[in-house]
Amino acid sequence: MKHDKVTLPAEVRTDFGKGAARTARREFKIPAVIYGHGAEPMHILLPAQETTLAVRTSNALLTIDIEGETHLALVKDIQRHALRQTVDHIDLLTVKKGEKVTVDVSVHIEGEVAPGAVLDVDHYTVSVEADATNLPEQVTVNVDGREVGNHVLASDLVLPKGTSLLIEADTVIATVDEPKVQDLGSDEDSADTATAEGEKSAEATSAE
Repeated sequence: MKHDKVTLPAEVRTDFGKGAARTARREFKIPAVIYGHGAEPMHILLPAQETTLAVRTSNALLTIDIEGETHLALVKDIQRHALRQTVDHIDLLTVKKGEKVTVDVSVHIEGEVAPGAVLDVDHYTVSVEADATNLPEQVTVNVDGREVGNHVLASDLVLPKGTSLLIEADTVIATVDEPKVQDLGSDEDSADTATAEGEKSAEATSAE
């Protein structure tokens, strides 16, 4: 399950626009907005270094301290700089303890398929519903020994207690296939091609 939630100090953001956002980033602050539960969105600034570390994991749960008033919030979207990949802006969703939320989590595959087979994965993440304060980092499935033609279904996923899957149970997560053989052409084809190219080269020389 999720690591202990992180508390981040925040200040109310009063200046808006691209210029104000650039100024904030120069001061090592990240613009963010908190929304949810029908309340007016709150625009804030977060400390860049602490926040960047806190949001390294998906669906990070944060306690935002705004001038002594705390808000439990889930990271819903992170906008990053296209080149530097630094965090430019964060969208946060207000949540409450005991509240169920929908998130996407990664599928962790354990084990090895049968010798001579390969696993083609269709879904690297799945949507689940879980307690906002007890979100899973991943769901797992064991494919050990599965043979060609076998399908790994959503119903095969092992879910942590209190977590519900939000896709159909018969959704194919992965398929065990035969290795794909790349056709590089036969030696005979290569020889024919080389001969044809040689004849063209000779004809061009004669024409000169």
